[in-house]
Amino acid sequence: MREQVTVTRRTFVLLLFSAVFSLVLAVNFVHQVAAKETALGDSYRHLKIFTDVLALVRKNYVNEVDVKELVEGAVKGMLSSLDPHSGYLTTDMYKELQVETKGEFGGLGIEITVKDGLLTVVTPIEDSPAFRAGVQAGDQIIKIGEEFTKDLTLIDAVKKMRGPKGTPVTISVHREGVRDLIPITVIRDIIHVDSVRSRTLEKGFGYIRLAQFQEGSASEFKSALKEITTESGERGLQGLVIDLRNNPGGLLTQAIRVADIFLTDGVIVYTDGRLESQKQKYYAHNDGIEAEFPMVVLVNGGSASASEIVAGALQDHERAVILGTQSFGKGSVQTILPMENGSALRLTTALYYTKSGRSIQAQGIKPDIVVSARRFPRDSEELLEEDETEPSTREADLPGAIKNPSQKSAPEPESEADGESQPQAGAAKNNRIAIGSRRAMEASLEELLKDDPQLDEAFKLLKTWRIFKGKPTLQAKNESGIPDVAMAAQ
Repeated sequence: MREQVTVTRRTFVLLLFSAVFSLVLAVNFVHQVAAKETALGDSYRHLKIFTDVLALVRKNYVNEVDVKELVEGAVKGMLSSLDPHSGYLTTDMYKELQVETKGEFGGLGIEITVKDGLLTVVTPIEDSPAFRAGVQAGDQIIKIGEEFTKDLTLIDAVKKMRGPKGTPVTISVHREGVRDLIPITVIRDIIHVDSVRSRTLEKGFGYIRLAQFQEGSASEFKSALKEITTESGERGLQGLVIDLRNNPGGLLTQAIRVADIFLTDGVIVYTDGRLESQKQKYYAHNDGIEAEFPMVVLVNGGSASASEIVAGALQDHERAVILGTQSFGKGSVQTILPMENGSALRLTTALYYTKSGRSIQAQGIKPDIVVSARRFPRDSEELLEEDETEPSTREADLPGAIKNPSQKSAPEPESEADGESQPQAGAAKNNRIAIGSRRAMEASLEELLKDDPQLDEAFKLLKTWRIFKGKPTLQAKNESGIPDVAMAAQ
């Protein structure tokens, strides 16, 4: 005798829903597998194009070719098509990179980039062979020796200019305002980069120059700060200028440690990329010794990467006033990925973001107070003094530069009227005191401030900080006894 099964309406609906849901999952799974197979198939087809080209070149090229060189060339081309900062490092280049971060390497002593296929000087390192030979920021290196640099990758160009100490190399540069190429012979030397330099501007007011972030920079910075504080006497430090102009960056860890010296909590910087491992946040720590004196940070178009991270962190935390011109805008993270053969990939893997969530990439840090690096006479547009050259090329100008994720298009750089400087001209520049140079540390305060309008404005701001901070203008004027005319000039 058959047993009858009674199915309620509710049970039937549940069974039907389960069946439909299972069917949807199955169809979706099949689609995903098909999509992956299609993508995999496309990848294999693209790789076949590469192997076909390789075979045709080996068979038909006028000269016999080395397969290793062809593959390395293909890898270099592949990485250079991504963005200006990704690249392939041969075994020798990888070793050189490791040496360079220690602050000592053989070469000319210039920071370079590639713009419009031309090797362009970002800035010569102070007191380096290139600096002494007269290489200037903005110079386009057209030839290295007798070889033209057109379409050379950045890494290849660096390799050609590096060499044993004492050996000469002649570079031919195009300089704005000069018709013919300028040949400059530079004697290679071991480049010692002084990461930190400091001096007292006036009792109670200090100046610390950070040329780049390398191993030990944070410790050197702390030592310089301690020395300046001691020289300030019983009242302590009343104000500090941190100079990050023409600082191309360097080690992220050192930048974070420098910013942490002045911050008690919160995010210093964070990174965001495709992988979870590329999503990192770096926090400040309360050591109980953070000083509260006012600070001004100087930046310009040569301030890039790690220096922008420090400036952005101090700006977002309202710990310092940023003064100068718009920074370079390199807000991308490069990860070094070693290969089994001793070479490595330098690959852009993430973007930097400041505490407030703004991306530095292709935008840079905009100063709170825009001050040009040159002086103008009153009521005249005629140039009175030439400026200490800062780069006219920024991240957004580089071919293939990653766009700022918060903007539909890259922002226009600050115009000349807003403080953008132009390349130097004439012999007068040779008498100028270079930013952060040894001469700047030893010159009289009057001579230094006359040659450096940005530092001059920063120093004035620090000296009037306590008078004007948090007070209405009239109240500040009455308490300070400063005449109306002087108030208007501030």
